[in-house]
This record gives sequence, structure tokens and C-alpha cells, in this order.
Amino acid sequence: MAVYFIVNLLEEKIKSIDIKLASKSPRRHQLLRNIIKDFEIVIKEIDESYPKSLKASEIALYLANLKAKSYKKEAKENQLYITADTIVIYKQKVLGKPKNEKDAFNMLQELSGNTHTVYTGVSLLFNGKINSFVDATEVTFYDLSEDEIKFYIDHCKPMDKAGSYGIQDWMGYVGVEKMEGDFFNVMGLPLHKLYREIEKTISKKNE
Repeated sequence: MAVYFIVNLLEEKIKSIDIKLASKSPRRHQLLRNIIKDFEIVIKEIDESYPKSLKASEIALYLANLKAKSYKKEAKENQLYITADTIVIYKQKVLGKPKNEKDAFNMLQELSGNTHTVYTGVSLLFNGKINSFVDATEVTFYDLSEDEIKFYIDHCKPMDKAGSYGIQDWMGYVGVEKMEGDFFNVMGLPLHKLYREIEKTISKKNE
């Protein structure tokens, strides 16, 4: 009942706005539907290179903003584009999507028994202006055996996930010792902040 109320509360405010989620991630599609029922999925391939001078904590925000800028020319009035990028950082090193199973195994071995940070940058393009924010969640793994890592890679196929794992699947059920921050941020979309930032962004329409 509470979720139904929240969804409709936000949708009442955005009923005259055309929402577009610029992401091919099925996890982001699923997450956004928890706060917005009707939106269009749009996909555009862009060069996701970033300056090497950026701090690890700045990369996700930079990429989300880069994606939003790519839609500026085609965005029409009262269209809200949501773009996002999620990265996993361990010891100031970016752990992206694994290249192969061996790469996935090596990543998970690095994360085993240690704490890493997941950053998700989000940009909201609305009426020519971009509002961007970033959220961070610290995740600590239990010590993982080689058999556990192999089992996870064989059965969950985490090849499309930054850091080689999904918090919403088997690794999240048994591998995570503790977490500080937004669970949904680790999945790819920080809903708590996003809800409030959408409200803030669309409220500026009438200023």
C-alpha cells in the first residue's frame, strides 16, 4: 500500500512530463518502475571515455553527465531524460564489466574479504538544463572460497555487471557481510536520491 501511494504521489506531479530512461540495463528499468510507472526506454551508444585525471569518485558522475549531454539536441520541452552510470572502485581502481570468466574470477578474488565502494552518477536533463548527482555505497564481502566464486560465475553469469557481481542475486544473498548506503545504488539506480532530485528538477519549471 505504501509503495502504491508513493508511486502515485510522484506520478501526479509528473503527469504532464514525458519521462525517458536512457539505459539498456534491465535492472535500472525494474528499479525505476518502483517510483515511476510510465516511461520510455531510449538507447544511444556513446564513447564512454573519461579523463584520466578524474578522481575515482568523479567518474560515474562525469559519464552520467556525458550521456545526458548527448540527448540535448533532441530533447523537447517537458521531456525528462534520466541517464546513469555505475562503477565499482577498489583501492582507487575501477572494476568494470569483466572481459571473460577469468577476469571475473580475478575481480571477485580481489573483493573477497574486503570493502569496496559503488558509485552511481545520475543526470536529469529537463528543458535544456542538466541536474547531476552521485551516490556512494560501501560494500564489504565475506572471505569467498574459490569454489564459491566459480559456482557464482558458472550459475549467475555476471559478465554484464561492474565488479563482476550483482547485489540482487546469489552473491548478494551469501557474499555480502555488510553494507553502508543505498542498496538500490549498488543495483544501478539510487532511488532514494532520485525520487527527491526528480521532484526538485521539475519544480524549477514553474520558478
